[in-house]
Amino acid sequence: MSDIIVGIDLGTTNSEIAVYRDGRPVVLADDGGRMILPSVVGLADNGDLLVGEDARNQYVLHPDRTIRSIKRRMGRDETVSLGGREVSPQEISAMILRRLKEIAEARLGQPVRKAVITVPAYFSDAQRQATREAGEIAGLEPVRILNEPTAAALTYEAGHREGRTILVYDLGGGTFDVSVVRLQEGVVEVVSGHGNNHLGGDDFDAKLVAHILEHLKIKQGIELGDDVRAMARVTRAAETAKKRLSDEPYVLVEEEYLTEVDGKPVHLSLEIARGVYDDMIMPFIDETLEAVHVALKGAGLTVSQVDEILLVGGATRTPLVRRRLEETFGMAPRGEVDPDLCVALGAAIQGGAIAGQDVSAVLVDATPYSFGISTLGELGGEFYPYCFVPVITKNTPIPVRRSEAFFTSVDDQEVVEINVYQGESRDALENIKIGQFKVVGLSRAPAGNPVVVDLALDRDGILRVTATEKLTGLEQRIVIDKAVSRFGEGGLTEARQRLDTLFGTTEATESGDETEDTGSPAADALIARAEAKLDEAAEEDRAEMIDLIEAIHDARQAGDGAALAQACDDLRDILFYLET
Repeated sequence: MSDIIVGIDLGTTNSEIAVYRDGRPVVLADDGGRMILPSVVGLADNGDLLVGEDARNQYVLHPDRTIRSIKRRMGRDETVSLGGREVSPQEISAMILRRLKEIAEARLGQPVRKAVITVPAYFSDAQRQATREAGEIAGLEPVRILNEPTAAALTYEAGHREGRTILVYDLGGGTFDVSVVRLQEGVVEVVSGHGNNHLGGDDFDAKLVAHILEHLKIKQGIELGDDVRAMARVTRAAETAKKRLSDEPYVLVEEEYLTEVDGKPVHLSLEIARGVYDDMIMPFIDETLEAVHVALKGAGLTVSQVDEILLVGGATRTPLVRRRLEETFGMAPRGEVDPDLCVALGAAIQGGAIAGQDVSAVLVDATPYSFGISTLGELGGEFYPYCFVPVITKNTPIPVRRSEAFFTSVDDQEVVEINVYQGESRDALENIKIGQFKVVGLSRAPAGNPVVVDLALDRDGILRVTATEKLTGLEQRIVIDKAVSRFGEGGLTEARQRLDTLFGTTEATESGDETEDTGSPAADALIARAEAKLDEAAEEDRAEMIDLIEAIHDARQAGDGAALAQACDDLRDILFYLET
């Protein structure tokens, strides 16, 4: 049987996995019939790994060895504690992905090695790379990192061909995205977008938690402080209340024996009205609507030019969200597809398309950020050494390559430093620095010697930057796909081995070759992609690709992780230019 490419929504609160088969996307359920996997990981009393419902149930009793909302930490160079061991956000996410992989393999009856994994449209380069690493640690090759609003648009629109302008409003547990999408003749094109990677249902929970704590302080003179278990119970109660307030005007929050003070039990009983809750979260909803207007402006559209609004993410069940959108646009949002499932369904559609299945919609995505470099220029009427010059502008369809010429500032200048940023501010220091390298050995030319900087952004949001001295062809390049990465190839292998131990399994390659086990599924897929392109590559590129494929095999045979990583990176560079 041919490889299946599954679609995965790796969410802050919940995650799902789906597959495209028999002409439609289907969400895969576990043995208990559950299609939604809570994005929670924990360790049981005996050290066994818990993922999903069991981990979420344990959280109230053992919050110290249970991890929630790890998605908000993706892309950061930090660790979290799991049962006394420090692990990266990538590894925690990999545990969730590995469990989804197991569910899919049980349902489909065959190995699952490839996936389309979704991320918020506003995820940074570092966050996207961390997601890719999580997939590789889990034993998956992420064939595409897909924006969540784009995936949702595919779910709703794959079967329609008439032209429409659609606003995708995606409010999940930890992130918010809005995208303006045009549908024309079966092409789903993302025109513009905006968002906030730290705004979502978790923030609604936090407001309710603060309200409950204030009630306990005023009515009973109690502050929970460092009582971790009591705080975990309050957090769970707040989350439950939030969900019920989507359907009920009043909710009674009750927790028996919440904690004990001076030998006396403390009980919680508090009624919360939906109107009070709406007042708490109104600033968050206002912020999302501001982002909506930014996205519309980026698309050159007004509110009246939007034909439909699609709701994505569990937090869109909040009645206030629907009411404010209807007030703003004068139309009721669509929500006939489960907002928790539509992203995974769209990822499965894209996976089917990549696998060569007959899918009616064609996807054209766009970059959520501008990418460029800093240079000496004028800012605020004064010369400033960190002026941001965008080379690829926000909302440009991807994949894309753009080049700009920059010039040396002094005579006989032999070195230029290229600092790469993403963001929208004219002041580079207010944007996010994602890479840096030097071009050394420039010809000793007068000031004004041109250096051409080329930026290439692929479909996964991975950026390749090349700087070339026009006069001599001297070149230096960098692949910015590990801006805050903790893992080289060897680190990924070690992380996979730790995960295998926790799951009590050993992942093997299809060939069964023991030397191949020292590598990764991504390296195998990379070689396959390269071999498929050999016939159409230029003679020089073909020779280099063959050398690099041999270098990958040699490095794996020798167990040289550093050489393997370098050869893989070099081969990816060549393939990027051949495939775009």
